[in-house]
Amino acid sequence: MRILVVGAGAVGGYFGGRLLEKGVDVTFLVRERRKKQLKERGLVIQSVHGTAVLKPTTLVTGEKIEPFDVVIFSNKAYHLREAIRDVKPYVGKNTLILPLLNGMAHMDILWSEFGKENVLGGLCFIETTLDEKGSIIQTSPSHDVRFGEWSGERTERVNELEELFSNCNARFRLSEQIVTDMWHKYLFIATMSGVTTLFRAPIGPIRAGEYGQDIILALAKEIGAVMRAHGAPIADGIEEKQLEQMNEMSSEMKSSMQRDMEKGQMVEADHLQGYLLKLAKEYKIPTPLLKAVYHNLKIYDQNRA
Repeated sequence: MRILVVGAGAVGGYFGGRLLEKGVDVTFLVRERRKKQLKERGLVIQSVHGTAVLKPTTLVTGEKIEPFDVVIFSNKAYHLREAIRDVKPYVGKNTLILPLLNGMAHMDILWSEFGKENVLGGLCFIETTLDEKGSIIQTSPSHDVRFGEWSGERTERVNELEELFSNCNARFRLSEQIVTDMWHKYLFIATMSGVTTLFRAPIGPIRAGEYGQDIILALAKEIGAVMRAHGAPIADGIEEKQLEQMNEMSSEMKSSMQRDMEKGQMVEADHLQGYLLKLAKEYKIPTPLLKAVYHNLKIYDQNRA
């Protein structure tokens, strides 16, 4: 199977690179600047799971090539429309779409553009960033991808993907409850990114403060209430479980959104917290902490502009 990874950034470059390292037929759809960088230096992965310097095949929008079997979207949500436009010439009638974006708002867009039957559910767990030279710096114990049919079925096509993804230096796992997995991750990342950006601190000082545990759990419960009102299949007590997970994380752990803020980059406020607030308004769920998180992010956006 031929795989096209949209971009060769911190997430797509890492997981696409690990598949390439295994010997999978992977191509990266990139901009001219990134293509030049990759040609000069290679795709460099510096990871707690092992360093790799790879020679990737790249593609620039407009170049002619046959449609791919699988397209992996790993871009930020605010680049999704642009990414869809760029990738459409390389998508055929039976091309599978595997999104690794955060949140859930992107699914309606992908279903509309590519057909619900062609879009898998997907997510990833990883802490990774690009340095000034374009190297991928990966620091977390987790470097996991989950994927699966929206229905939860073990179809022939996802079984083929499971085989293709097996035995590479990253954990790709076929899930039979990918919808629940995605909502659970959304809850976790919306809470984690919310508190770390609100307090401009890694998770350690936040959870250790006098009111830290109460604030983290209260934000998670607000988000959980919105998700349940929307009919999301999230587990009972998931908020408390995720607080336990945050308490077990390294005290220096930051959310990717916080790292983006520190670099002065765009953030996914509308895609993550903003989407939840739209649902909260629709279902009349009170969300004072979530509003504070979103307001803080929008002020950052204004100051950044």
